[in-house]
Amino acid sequence: MDIKQLKFLIALDETRHFGQAAARCHITQPTLSMRLRSLEEELQLPLVNRGQRFEGFTAPGERVLAWARTVLAAYDGLQAEAAACRGNLVGTLRLGVVPLSSFDPLALMQQLHKQHPSLRFELSALSSEQILEQLASNRLDLGVSYLERLDAERFDSLALDETRMGLLYDQRFFNFGEKPLSWEALIELPLGMLTSGMHFRQSIDHNFHSRGLTPQPLLQTDAVHQLLQAVHGGLCCAVMPLDSGLDALTEYLRLQPIEDAQTLARLGLIMRRSAPRSALAEACFALYQKSQLAP
Repeated sequence: MDIKQLKFLIALDETRHFGQAAARCHITQPTLSMRLRSLEEELQLPLVNRGQRFEGFTAPGERVLAWARTVLAAYDGLQAEAAACRGNLVGTLRLGVVPLSSFDPLALMQQLHKQHPSLRFELSALSSEQILEQLASNRLDLGVSYLERLDAERFDSLALDETRMGLLYDQRFFNFGEKPLSWEALIELPLGMLTSGMHFRQSIDHNFHSRGLTPQPLLQTDAVHQLLQAVHGGLCCAVMPLDSGLDALTEYLRLQPIEDAQTLARLGLIMRRSAPRSALAEACFALYQKSQLAP
């Protein structure tokens, strides 16, 4: 067994296609199939259901796949750790961010890339529950998520600035003057919102309900980009993080502050405490901490 076989197995899971998995790994399809059969023979287990095409993994195959991801993450971490000991950072920093976060990871990634040009980044939009689960299972290096009910024994965290809210709208269709808006004024507008259950939506609902207001959104979606498209098209307005930079996407968008508007919980930069811990995550964590302490 070698690392390449595990990479082939993971590529097959991600593509669900023998030919595409082989192309991703820069080998031929017969070579991929042969190496996977060799792995099955060594483990004495059938891992893949084969037919005319890929038909999924067997039950043992699913369990082996989970171990393959863990082993590969540890291998990548070992390479990154060795490079860090040499004063370099290499590999891929895996960062998960909750939807509609006021934290802009771009500045942090730019600083890291400037200092370590060989560093790559993998950015995922995930729920707070998914971020914590993937941090715990070593599928993410860092997360940006809400700090409420965070287990301090399992995770280190740095609190981010409080998330304030504003109303995002297209100036070609709406005009609200210059003053901050009230929640009472928003209730009369055509609003687009994320679906119920998402943390940012819960904060919006709380701000309405605490004032005896019940919003009736024109549009609900679980996709941020669809919400932005609807705002840009003039269908609706949307409550968004005030310092998110969304108003800079086009010349027509504007984010107007809302009075007494903030999320229920603070966001934080989160890293797992237990080993093996990514050297990339530690460097990113330290860099952000240093930037916050700078005058």
